[in-house]
Amino acid sequence: MIRRMVFGMTAMAVVAMAQGLAMAQDASGKDIVTTAVEAGSFKTLAAALKAAGLVETLQGKDPFTVFAPSDEAFAKLPAGTVETLLKPENKQRLIAVLTYHVVPGKVLATDVVKLTAAATVNGQRVDVKVDGEKVQIDQARLVAADIACSNGVIHVIDQVILPSANNIPATADKAGTFKTLLAAAKAAGLVEVLSGDTPLTVFAPTDDAFATLPAGTVGSLLKPENKAKLAAILKFHVVPGRIFSNEVLSKKEFKTVHGGTLTTAMKNGAASINGAGLVATDIDASNGVIHVIDSVMLPPAAPAKGAHNAPAPSQHVSYVCPQTGRVVTYRMSAASRR
Repeated sequence: MIRRMVFGMTAMAVVAMAQGLAMAQDASGKDIVTTAVEAGSFKTLAAALKAAGLVETLQGKDPFTVFAPSDEAFAKLPAGTVETLLKPENKQRLIAVLTYHVVPGKVLATDVVKLTAAATVNGQRVDVKVDGEKVQIDQARLVAADIACSNGVIHVIDQVILPSANNIPATADKAGTFKTLLAAAKAAGLVEVLSGDTPLTVFAPTDDAFATLPAGTVGSLLKPENKAKLAAILKFHVVPGRIFSNEVLSKKEFKTVHGGTLTTAMKNGAASINGAGLVATDIDASNGVIHVIDSVMLPPAAPAKGAHNAPAPSQHVSYVCPQTGRVVTYRMSAASRR
């Protein structure tokens, strides 16, 4: 999900405010919740924090940065939204919304303007963009910055910002360009796993990516007798945890759910992973993140039983047989390549 939030202040004004409030921050002795309650303009937020069971967390010693919607901000939501969220049966959804407004650590305005994104306690990221004198983060406008608290800082916003409520399969389905991937996940029995609460990162081949496979390959893989092979290929595209693009490029190697390793590379300004081009990144889902790739990646073949680990003067070549869907691996000797 691509989000934008235009701050009402210019970047220079935000920095100036931060510098002007520095002494007040040092002097503050009240925690985030107490500061918000005493301000008098965060009654809805305070009620929501209580209903979500987050008051104690935001009164603790760990520093947090809260992008706090005012009462007027909550009033802009569709009629009945707040009342629905405050119901006990909607507690988890309320927690997801509120934690999306909270960033671990103390992030002052002078630091906000240097960011491109910030990971929230929710797990999803808010996007930050500085365009000339405008600072953008999701859809809310910053109306006050650097309200000092003993355990962090509050920035006031004029809208409630919402995280993605769709899990990975629902997010892919909504995009409309992953029909083959979703059909494959269903045939492999992986939809439930991809819909669970455990955060996952999916390198998702588009329909066009699957279309580049040899004719008949997809149809063969979707057959019930090839379910294990299909599951192995799909799991090779999934990494445990929520890994955003900056970490994908900096860490470079990742162990997949399949067990194999993915390796990222940069060439001429273009990023790739195991040879597949990264064409879009950081699509948020409620239980993870999707990065879009332009080809299907194949896992390495399992070593034959009794095989030695000593390197051989040959090259292993793998491909998907279009008739059987089997991942076929053969060894090409140095002599045969001459």
